[in-house]
Amino acid sequence: MTTARRTSHGVKGAPYAFLVPAAVLFALFFALPIGYAVWLSLHKVRVSGLGLGSGARKEVWAGLENYTDALTDGELLDGALRVLGYGCIVVPVMLGLALLFALMLDSEKVRLASFTRLAIFLPYAIPGVVAALLWGFLYLPDVSPFSYALEKLGLPQPDLLDGGPLYLALSNIAVWGGAGFNMIVIYTSLRAIPAEVHEAAKLDGATPLQTALRIKIPMVAPSLVLTFFFSIIATLQVFNEPTTLKPLTNSVSTTWSPLMKVYRDAFGTGDVYQAAAEAVIIALATLVLSFGFLRAANRRNRQEAAS
Repeated sequence: MTTARRTSHGVKGAPYAFLVPAAVLFALFFALPIGYAVWLSLHKVRVSGLGLGSGARKEVWAGLENYTDALTDGELLDGALRVLGYGCIVVPVMLGLALLFALMLDSEKVRLASFTRLAIFLPYAIPGVVAALLWGFLYLPDVSPFSYALEKLGLPQPDLLDGGPLYLALSNIAVWGGAGFNMIVIYTSLRAIPAEVHEAAKLDGATPLQTALRIKIPMVAPSLVLTFFFSIIATLQVFNEPTTLKPLTNSVSTTWSPLMKVYRDAFGTGDVYQAAAEAVIIALATLVLSFGFLRAANRRNRQEAAS
């Protein structure tokens, strides 16, 4: 009886034992860094006199002072507006191409589907910094083969690293690298649609375009919501592309995006307390936008299910 009871307790405790490694990793590499960032954001350094000698610089409680300074910082707000414009280009174009590619690969008439799927997905496997460097050199007029071809044809050579075209140049890098991943997510959902649905559409005389618009796209709506959710998070956290292109142009400042502002304050000016407050604000903004979008999507799904 005792042995059976011990065995029963051991079986019940087994799931918790399997969760321990994941819980430890979550605490060490996620929860603790977030907690430390919040703690830093509520403090600041007070300098006495000239700031020389022991005890001249003390870490003191700042309350919400760092958050107030961050929210009234023009550079951070300007960076947020630039990222908003950048996202208005990246998200719809990237998801539109991903959906188009997925629908094309799901077509019965497609050829070399495996090769095409791999070719579309392959840019996602290239690190973002490497991709930004490759495209950066293609944008430079002195070394770009596109500029050389336009010059030989007598056509104007646009400067993609200055002014408004800079948004298109940065967006192109993100779209080129992210469309393949989103395509795989949507394509997987398309392949999960039962064959009976396609057969019923054929019997009803639906064309491939009508099947795509009225059957396939509505049925992969959860995947579109998921990819849109991921795209919003990636857009708000844009850092690699503008940072990599910064040495190639004067149009990209050290505070072009909010995360670049955080990096400059933390490692450029050494104000880790202000940088921590800015990072927390960005994280909260991402959480609010993402949660709001998911709630809106879930509410719409419930309304459609009820009707």
